[in-house]
Amino acid sequence: MRLTYLAYTFSLTMMYFSLVLLIPVCVAIFYHENNAVLPFVIAALTALLVSFIIKKIVKGAEKIKSINDIKKSEGLTVVTFSWFFASIFAAIPYLFFDITPINALFEAISGITATGATALTHFDYPRTLFFWRSLTQWLGGMGIIVLFIAILPQFAIAGRQLFFAEAPGPTEEKFTPRIKSTASALWRVYAGLTIVEIILLMVSGMSGFDAICHSFSSLSGGGFSPNSSSIAEYSHTIMWIITFFMFFAGASFNLQYKAWSKFNPFLLFKNEEFKTYFGVVFGIALLLVFSLFANMHYSLNDSFTHSFFNVVSLVSSTGFCSVDYASWDYVSKILLFSIMLFGSCASSAGGGLKVVRWLLIFKIMKSEMMKILHPKAVYNIKIGNYSVSKDILYQTLMFVSFYFAFIVLSVFLIGVIEKDTVVAIVGSVAAVGNIGPGMGTIGPMGHFADLQIGTKLILMIDMLAGRLELIPFLVLFQKDLWVFKK
Repeated sequence: MRLTYLAYTFSLTMMYFSLVLLIPVCVAIFYHENNAVLPFVIAALTALLVSFIIKKIVKGAEKIKSINDIKKSEGLTVVTFSWFFASIFAAIPYLFFDITPINALFEAISGITATGATALTHFDYPRTLFFWRSLTQWLGGMGIIVLFIAILPQFAIAGRQLFFAEAPGPTEEKFTPRIKSTASALWRVYAGLTIVEIILLMVSGMSGFDAICHSFSSLSGGGFSPNSSSIAEYSHTIMWIITFFMFFAGASFNLQYKAWSKFNPFLLFKNEEFKTYFGVVFGIALLLVFSLFANMHYSLNDSFTHSFFNVVSLVSSTGFCSVDYASWDYVSKILLFSIMLFGSCASSAGGGLKVVRWLLIFKIMKSEMMKILHPKAVYNIKIGNYSVSKDILYQTLMFVSFYFAFIVLSVFLIGVIEKDTVVAIVGSVAAVGNIGPGMGTIGPMGHFADLQIGTKLILMIDMLAGRLELIPFLVLFQKDLWVFKK
């Protein structure tokens, strides 16, 4: 890797992130929360100072004028470090409101990675801070670097390596000739859906501030709410609106762009991944309806509303809750846990293993079983009308192996620290899948503040690794990566 390119690109991303840190200042001024201005100004200046220092101390970094030929390994490294340091800078404002450094960093990483696991023990904070929590999720849901690629000329050509490092998936899919145009199209769909949701929530009776925060958090697959009871205090109409947008937060934005640009929503159902996503969500939600109606004695209206809301919330890795599902019966909680493992679609704001990977795994299994019956037959695995190469199949198997190995290791370590099996298992799955709340003490109405420092550190690593889909994170541990060249 070339250290000068790393330093220049990283300093560039941190310089622009310092401008993002100033956005909440406008909110603080609007609500006359003068005590919330200084924290964000200091955070912005800190990010700007780090950007300046890195460019100065790395010899030759200032002479770099273009990053058009940045390599894939360099892109992976820049994105990983950008997310880590962005989390540190995002944590600075929390420190001014008597939140401990470890909890501040936990909250910031949970926000940036659009996880939604909170370490706040109360909600007696300025509105500006809650706006910042939701804004970090909205930026992290689609990707901070993807935003920079979409709007900044410096990333126009070099953005390809950074784009696929931040938004990895089984395939490197782009639907426009230029990666900048792809990033811009994704952000147009993302921002457009956010604006529509804000309007619908306000029309349905939600305050403007709450509508903005909840829209930011639901379209990003995040789940932070400015209310301690999440969505539970709102009407069923508002719950169904948020359910609709959470569902599309978990669907491929690439596919949505194609459908909306052609004014043909039926294109969605021609996609195998979307059809599977829709079918599984609808099927699990219906099973949960029957479970709540029979076991929890909910009314039919409540059964449908809370079932679909919470299933969609977890499958899209949003983490909002309409009720404390940690108090539900065993069958209902098992259904919710199963959907946590399923995940959302590729190229979405949601987390988890991703639907397309589950499809490939089952198709690989079916292919291997057929080979036992017909050893000489040749089986071509397809997703829709497209054949999947052996390289992609191998990468999928490796990713799934790493994904569950990561979870198992986290479960073991957290189990030893906390001596709580539920917290260890559900917490690890929720963190790596960027889902947020789990069950037990870290359930939807609980928090992560009482966990041991070691557990929080493990969960923070899980959240970052899960958001970057493991590969960029794991690459950092390869010694060959750290061979620097001029």
